Amino acid sequence: MAISMYQAAVPVFVKTLGNLSGILSKGASFAAAKNVDPSVLLAYRLAPDMLDLCRQVRLATDHARNASARLAGVEAPALENNETTFDALTVRIDRSLAFLDTLTPAQIDGSEARDVVFKVGGNTRSFKGQAYLLHHAMPNFFFHVTTAYDILRHCGVDIGKRDFIGQV
Repeated sequence: MAISMYQAAVPVFVKTLGNLSGILSKGASFAAAKNVDPSVLLAYRLAPDMLDLCRQVRLATDHARNASARLAGVEAPALENNETTFDALTVRIDRSLAFLDTLTPAQIDGSEARDVVFKVGGNTRSFKGQAYLLHHAMPNFFFHVTTAYDILRHCGVDIGKRDFIGQV
């Protein structure tokens, strides 16, 4: 049996964003236990030319919402990009999850050949649905989730592979 576009996208985004929320919770607990100003962790980046933790989480949620919306042929809700606390990032994840929960398989299934066109930095990008999901949306989503995880792990937060992958 073939996997549907909905099953390849929405449940994966939902599970991974839930795991990211748990990782952020451990980051907040770490900051409190070690008496570290949470803003230090939230502004941390792995290299000078990389984005900080807040931006990594924002982009992960953006990719999940936007990809699902584009495949469903609906508009994704815009979020403000002004989160500066662990709690605010968790609320952003919750809002993204709430949007994903509104989507149905009927909206996304069959979108393999749907034209997906959007702008990035003033440039227009164009894909067919399946290529968009598998070669653009998912890699970008996992890049930002992984980088958020790596930032907190690098800072000493006690997280591991099970936190990233979650229960199977």
